Amino acid sequence: MALPIQPIADAAPLLELDGVDAAYAAFRALFGVSFAVPEGSALALLGSNGSGKTSVARVISGLIVPTAGRVRFAGQDVTGLSPWRLARMGIVQAPEGRSVFASLSVEENLVLAFRQSLGRSGVGDALERAYARFPRLAERRRQSAGTLSGGEQRMLSLARVFADPPRLLVVDELSLGLAPAIVDSVFDALAEIRERGTTLVVIEQHVDRALTLADEVVLLTQGRVVYRGLAAEIGDQVERLLPGEPV
Repeated sequence: MALPIQPIADAAPLLELDGVDAAYAAFRALFGVSFAVPEGSALALLGSNGSGKTSVARVISGLIVPTAGRVRFAGQDVTGLSPWRLARMGIVQAPEGRSVFASLSVEENLVLAFRQSLGRSGVGDALERAYARFPRLAERRRQSAGTLSGGEQRMLSLARVFADPPRLLVVDELSLGLAPAIVDSVFDALAEIRERGTTLVVIEQHVDRALTLADEVVLLTQGRVVYRGLAAEIGDQVERLLPGEPV
């Protein structure tokens, strides 16, 4: 049975999942997932490997169509809308891995993204903001993105949304495999993006990092919500609920 949606903060929910089921062919990945994310807040979506976190992210961004339940964004039912329509409404997913155009330079990757969202007139200012936040990218602006380190490619993925933050950003394991110093830079950027008004859904293997950033937490186990509450109140329950996870 799906848990009822209970927004924790006073702000109206920007994103709501209500009794969402999802599957990959015959494999059922999500079972009655329900939660709400108040506008301007940050939600940490946690769980062990295979718990369904990435499936939830793909449902939110339209890459998977639910087999049951509804998805609402800003009060509008968006269940089944295509990813490009959701992107135009302000939902952006920064996926795990190296989501860059390898054959293009760092700057060409950024210009392509900024030109699409801001138009030609907005590219210059957006580049300045991106390079100010990620000086390492400025140093490598002429370098092919495919030759960057894994951490630098992750920075480039985040820089494309940092200069033009969406209304809702879904972040899927951006820190995976990165050095601690780069993880610090990634989470500092996420905090700044949130301060500028973007609502965040953060999927993260480093639980302590996610809890520091988040207001609320949803824990998944085998595709089901097993805990939902304030990040400040979960405390020592993390180790009990997520045994073996890095904290």
